[in-house]
Amino acid sequence: MAKKFSLAHLTALECSPPELTYIAARAGYDYVSLRPIYMGLPGEPNYALAEKKEMKKQTKKALNDTGLELLDIELARIDNGINPKDYEPAFEVAAELGGRHVLSSIWTDDRSFAIESFHELCDLANPYGLTIELEFVPIAAVYDLAGALDVLKATNQQNAGLMIDAHHFSRSRDRAEDLDQVPKEWFRYFHLCDAPGKIPDSKEEMTHTLREERLYVGEGGIDLANMLNRIPEIPYSLEIPHTKRAQELGYEEFARRCLQSAKDYLTNHVYSTS
Repeated sequence: MAKKFSLAHLTALECSPPELTYIAARAGYDYVSLRPIYMGLPGEPNYALAEKKEMKKQTKKALNDTGLELLDIELARIDNGINPKDYEPAFEVAAELGGRHVLSSIWTDDRSFAIESFHELCDLANPYGLTIELEFVPIAAVYDLAGALDVLKATNQQNAGLMIDAHHFSRSRDRAEDLDQVPKEWFRYFHLCDAPGKIPDSKEEMTHTLREERLYVGEGGIDLANMLNRIPEIPYSLEIPHTKRAQELGYEEFARRCLQSAKDYLTNHVYSTS
C-alpha cells in the first residue's frame, strides 16, 4: 500500500487554506490539514472558515480543482472557559469539505472537566462523521502518552483516537515500546517531523522549536523508526514548521523538501505494518 502524506497547516501557516491546498497539490501531497479554528495566538492568522464564507468557498474550489482530500482540522483545545459547542461550526465546515478528523489537546488541569469536555466533543463530532483525535503536547496539561490514554479510556468513545506527534512523543520522554499496548484502531494519522535529540531544558526553548524550528524527517535525533514500526500504516501529516527555511526557500519548495525527506526516510527505515 502506498504511503500517504498530508501537508499540515503549521508547516506553512502564513498560507491561507486555499493557497495551502494548491501548494500541497503541486508539491505532491495526497491530503491537506487545515486550521479553521481560530485560537487567537500572537501573530496567528485567522482562517475561521465558518465565518469567512468566501475563503471557505475558495478552499472548497481548491480541493475540487486539485483532487486533494482534507485529512483533518485543528485545533479543538480543551481548556477552562471553553465550551465544546463553540467548535460545532468548524465541525460543520470540516464535514462540508470532506474532512475526516478533528485534532484536540487538553490544557486544563481539571481532569473531570477535561474528560467531560472530550466526551462532549466526540458527541458533537459524531453526526458529522468526524473522529476526535487526542494529541498530547509537552507544554500542555495532558503532556504524555499515559495522560492521553487515561482520557481515551475514561471517555470510551468509538470516534475517539490517539494522534502521536513525533516531536511531542520525544519531548515527553515516552518509550516507543509503550505504543505496543495502544489499540491499533486508535491510530488514524501521525504528525511526522524531526528535531534535535537533546531535549530542551526550558519550556520557552521547547515552544520555539515545536512552533518555528522543527527539522526535516531524518535530519534530527528522534528515533522515528522505533515509533513508526510499532503502529499501523496510516497517513503521515508533515508538521515541520521552520520559519527561516520557509522564508528562504518559499513555502512550496519548502513543502516539497519536507515531503521528499519523509519519503526517503520511510523508504529506508520503515516497513509496512498494515
